[in-house]
Amino acid sequence: MSFNSKNPFLNTTNFSTAVSRKNDSTIIDYNQEMTLSGTINKSLILFLLLTASAMVIWWMAFNGMNPIAPAIGGAVIGLILVVIAAFKPQYSPYLAPGYALFEGLFIGGISAIFEAKYPGIVIQAVGATFVTFMVCLVLYKYKIVKVTEQFKSVVVAATLAIATYYLISWLISMFTSFVPVHYGSSLMSIGISVFVIIIAALNLFLDFDRIEKGAEQKMPKYMEWYGAMGLMITLVWLYIEFLRLLSKLNSKN
Repeated sequence: MSFNSKNPFLNTTNFSTAVSRKNDSTIIDYNQEMTLSGTINKSLILFLLLTASAMVIWWMAFNGMNPIAPAIGGAVIGLILVVIAAFKPQYSPYLAPGYALFEGLFIGGISAIFEAKYPGIVIQAVGATFVTFMVCLVLYKYKIVKVTEQFKSVVVAATLAIATYYLISWLISMFTSFVPVHYGSSLMSIGISVFVIIIAALNLFLDFDRIEKGAEQKMPKYMEWYGAMGLMITLVWLYIEFLRLLSKLNSKN
């Protein structure tokens, strides 16, 4: 059984479609093909846009503005852009920067809320996310961790399980007094956060693999933005999970 990254931007269908469109072209411009360096550059651009947007909300929050509204608004609009790009990857050069800016509003607002409650937590989460990313990149680059079909199956199955659990827990808690076990700072809750972080980190390997294969298959240039956008989604997920874990650990002190 073949599984691919659950990141909607790095799935086989969209990448295969991009290859098909390229093969249907009568004229091939090799300057318009996806490359690793191009994807890295696009990822850096998205990271800078997200960081700039987050810093604006961060500054405004610590100068009296309530960050909840921009955080929610950024999350909603970011999700809409994600859905559009999932169906129309050719629009990624326009959608990806927009996603980074609006997701920055979400990240900035959430970070400000956590920082106000647990001073110093944001820099810890940023550092943990960066170190995790670099470790995974090195492990992938030097083939210490190989992305096999079995590896993909396990990671995707675990990711689906997490998404299903989060969704069901959220729906039940909306209409009942049920408190999901991943809330609070119990050992069970901390253990769940650690597990989710591990799965999020493992998704990075799947993302690296799809981006590398996309470059090898010489996909259209817009897939650089598409791949960079997908990688950014995984990093945002990882950062949020680190924030949640660190807040649980801090609340026990």
